[in-house]
Amino acid sequence: MTNNNHNVERHVNDELHTLVDELPIGITAVSTSGLFNYTNKAGVVHSGLPADQEIVELEGRVLQIAQVTVPIGADECHVKLSYDITEQRQLEDDLYRRAYFDELTGLPNRSMIERTVAAVTGAENASFALAFIDLDHFKDVNDYYGHTIADQLLTKIADRLSAELRPSDMLARVGGDEFVLLLSPATNADEIALLVQKFSSRLKQPFFIDGYEILTSASIGVSIYPDNGASFEELYSKADQAMYDVKNGARGSAQLFDSNTDKASNERMKLEQRLRLAVRDQRLCCAYQAKVDFRSDEIVGIEVLLRWRDEYGDIQPPGDFVTLAVELGLMDEITLLVLSEIAAARNSIDEAFGPEVSISINVAARQADKPDFMRSFLEAIVATGMAKRFIIEVTEEAFLQKSKFQAEVLPMIRNIGARVSIDDFGTGYSSLSALADITADEIKVDRSFITDIHLRPRSQSVLKAIESLADALDMSIIVEGVETFEELLYLQASTRIRLAQGYYFAKPIVLEKAVMKSERTNELRKPAEPTRVEQKRVNYSRS
Repeated sequence: MTNNNHNVERHVNDELHTLVDELPIGITAVSTSGLFNYTNKAGVVHSGLPADQEIVELEGRVLQIAQVTVPIGADECHVKLSYDITEQRQLEDDLYRRAYFDELTGLPNRSMIERTVAAVTGAENASFALAFIDLDHFKDVNDYYGHTIADQLLTKIADRLSAELRPSDMLARVGGDEFVLLLSPATNADEIALLVQKFSSRLKQPFFIDGYEILTSASIGVSIYPDNGASFEELYSKADQAMYDVKNGARGSAQLFDSNTDKASNERMKLEQRLRLAVRDQRLCCAYQAKVDFRSDEIVGIEVLLRWRDEYGDIQPPGDFVTLAVELGLMDEITLLVLSEIAAARNSIDEAFGPEVSISINVAARQADKPDFMRSFLEAIVATGMAKRFIIEVTEEAFLQKSKFQAEVLPMIRNIGARVSIDDFGTGYSSLSALADITADEIKVDRSFITDIHLRPRSQSVLKAIESLADALDMSIIVEGVETFEELLYLQASTRIRLAQGYYFAKPIVLEKAVMKSERTNELRKPAEPTRVEQKRVNYSRS
């Protein structure tokens, strides 16, 4: 029995020795007296590691070392443990990069620059600037060249700006085409202006990507610590406000934050809230402007124009709120409301302008490039029962080569029998190559070419070129913004154009039955009084 116990004990010890020997943790044990010395396989591999370091790199691997002393009777055993943490370290590094760095450009992200700014503000006598950089018309680059080239552009921009940084500066990407630049130290406004101007100038130099020469610029707003705020959020907000002030003025330049910018931002916020309430309460209405054949004295169509009857009963023109509505993502809802109002006002429209007139409705380029929205919008047009009377007016931007409008949306419009008009023609991004692929029905010449055209030979030449282009592409042509008899006379005498609209013929009018109702009150709001031009050459009423 004793022999058996001994055999079992020896077997267990052998198994334990094998188990310890195969552990991925290196174990080296040495007694103080030198009587005991043990090293497993991993310990042999990790031998020679410095005893005074906790983390050691060895042949591309990262090892962590721990040492303990274990008393064994009157003796002591010094045990060194070493284990490979390479994968753990790689995972930690990956998580850190994901948390604090932008995947596309490799730049710090918002979280990282926010932490950095917090650290800088804690320094004694700190003074620095925060610049908010927003690329101008980046969406157009994305639409025209595609996402791959747009991403390459962002990477090249990051590289170019990074090359200009001082050791203590930081550049971060905080959004799609938005960057934040920390300039530290920065002691006065003149120094900051020079530094920011350097970055602005570098962005205006061309980028060469896949054979394309791409020109860009950025609008930059700048805030200063501690004058404009004590935290990242305050400084970021103030720089953002200054940047928007640049966007509304001279794009491609830079501006320091000031109190006027703050005031303008507050006014914008108030306007935003009022507009959201107006959409919610359906305090929007449609105005209708006649499109006339001035050679036959007939009304051939109408354009539906959006108006906002504010809480004071005043009607606001579209220039004051349409751009904001697009930025806020409200135009999809507004466009469907407009269409619903057109359908409800069909009898009034037919009575005022005639049952055969076309109905032009404006769709923002950003909407036109969204097949899902356009599908629901066109289904709503079909539901009105007069789809063939509709003309969808979109700006040239929607026809960019990389846009989804031509490939996906235009066939849907054709399928329901509606037509397409290129609005504000001559002010957008059309090139001859892009125009060759456009299959619109109508070119609508922007009013900037028509104003005082009888006095402007260059505008006359441009209009003749557009007229020839429309003929070549088999598109009808209409001019907008005709306001004087002299402008009309030039069109009659010097062009073959037949269609026009403008204050000379009729101002937009609000039909009583076309005023949108509030779902809460279900009351018709008082419409604006129709206006008309005092002096008219002919009476453009329905025959």
